[in-house]
Amino acid sequence: MESTSLQRVAAIHDLSGFGKCSLTVALPILSAAGIEVSAMPTAVLSTHTGGITGFTYLDTTSEMRPFMDHWKSLNIQFDAIYSGFLGSFEQLDIVSDFFDTFRQKNNLILVDPVMADNGELYKIFTPEFALGMKELCRKADIIVPNITEATLLLGEPYQPGPYSKAYIEDLLKKLSQLGPKQVVLTGVYFEEEELGAATYDRTTNQTGYTFVPKIPGYYHGTGDVFGSALLAALMNGFSLEQSAGIAVRYTAGSILRTYEAKADYRFGVDFEHGFPELLRELKKV
Repeated sequence: MESTSLQRVAAIHDLSGFGKCSLTVALPILSAAGIEVSAMPTAVLSTHTGGITGFTYLDTTSEMRPFMDHWKSLNIQFDAIYSGFLGSFEQLDIVSDFFDTFRQKNNLILVDPVMADNGELYKIFTPEFALGMKELCRKADIIVPNITEATLLLGEPYQPGPYSKAYIEDLLKKLSQLGPKQVVLTGVYFEEEELGAATYDRTTNQTGYTFVPKIPGYYHGTGDVFGSALLAALMNGFSLEQSAGIAVRYTAGSILRTYEAKADYRFGVDFEHGFPELLRELKKV
């Protein structure tokens, strides 16, 4: 009989009431994978911000240290810490302290440096914020940037794809030199009709790739679907390359269902109907 003890992850992301991204994606995906999630919201919004106007935004910075202090007083321990969207320099400092407070010998710290896409910083961020995110990434075991975020972390100009293998592997190795032992780079493609992710493990000097056919359109929240599925696979004992493959396939399936349903892309992708397939890949069913 399988053990009933659960691994626990602290998920530090924003929470959108409507629109599938951040905590509304991380909570169900990790929970379905058999992982207990403790959520620390960095902001609460009425909807996510991609392609939607008029949303409300509640900054929860003032609550983050009290969250952390209370969890510490209860001696709560985490098998993994997973950070995503952070809205300010102060939040970068708080999350850095969170890593120091809850780091253990064998837990995993994963940072998704959410701040840019398609060659541009998100409007709420400045180049100085990218430097602050770089410092946070130094404390991570694994980081999951897209190509735009990778170039910002490295202080390099953004280059549109298709990419060469030499360019991608140069990015991966430079990113690992910031501090994280493992790097997963998303938005990688060598041919126009494909899209996927590349992985690099500094301890073994191994690089891996997973590609799927590219689906037309731009879909919000897919980075959060990918990051959550990646962490779910890692915490279920899969290697870095295997985990990236599981996450790529799960994300691609979620996008394809949304595309075929002709749903409003702004509201996120249909990751929910992919749970049976994801759990089969995780050997949960």
